[in-house]
Amino acid sequence: MKLGGTIIGPWDSVSQWEEMLLASRFRAIAAPFDCRTPRKEADAYCEIAQKHGVTIAEVGVWKNLMDPDEARAKENTAYAKAQLRLAEERNVPCCVNIVGTSSKAGWDAADRSNYTEETYDRIVSITRDILDSVQPKRAFYCIEPMPWMVPDGPDEYLKLIRDVDRKQFAAHMDFVNMINCPRRYLGAEAFIEECFSKLAPYIKSTHVKDTYMQPTELTAVLRECAPGKGELDFARVFSIIDRYLPKDAPVLMEHMQTNEQYKAAYDYLAGCAESAGVSLGQP
Repeated sequence: MKLGGTIIGPWDSVSQWEEMLLASRFRAIAAPFDCRTPRKEADAYCEIAQKHGVTIAEVGVWKNLMDPDEARAKENTAYAKAQLRLAEERNVPCCVNIVGTSSKAGWDAADRSNYTEETYDRIVSITRDILDSVQPKRAFYCIEPMPWMVPDGPDEYLKLIRDVDRKQFAAHMDFVNMINCPRRYLGAEAFIEECFSKLAPYIKSTHVKDTYMQPTELTAVLRECAPGKGELDFARVFSIIDRYLPKDAPVLMEHMQTNEQYKAAYDYLAGCAESAGVSLGQP
């Protein structure tokens, strides 16, 4: 696999970004540009990544396509299409978003409406519209799983893939987001293997992070954390990923706030990979 993450800014120039990229040791990254970035600047990022053998693994959307404000939902959907076109143009395999919600509580809110039949039909329709409008040949539109919206498990993801029924609709793997109950947490590695065994043919990018459970009286609270700060056995997790995905598959750490935090997480994961005999794609 090619382990990486996101370069944390700011940087004053593309050359400074190149120095930060090399210092990170990342072999895969989220795109440091979007559809609004000037072409010459985006060209420079791509050339630097290619020069150093770094995969630009994802173009993110991160917009609510089901925003209760109709004008904003339309604007966000137009952005999603533009990002997918960008991924296609730049040969980035994964354009990723979450499905969003019609809740007024926020773009990623847990809301009862997330699981209605009407919402599901709307998710399928929006996803088809994006793919039919852009008609990508190389890039794939993917949905990141979430704990409280579709798809929240591997079987639900397979159903969504079948129902969308478009060749360039694929899977984004975030197993921690699907560890959303004590049963999955307490059998985490077996659940992670189930996720990869079912979804591996469709996976275009993977997020990696840790999780821990805080029992409070009779209520369980699951919290995301940096690799090494939770309870996942990453030697086993990396063995699973290595068994199911291509050797150059991108695996991205996420949600850390500083490059120092990414460095610590990388060091920890590198040790786990070494103990498992798994290559991280070092130069």
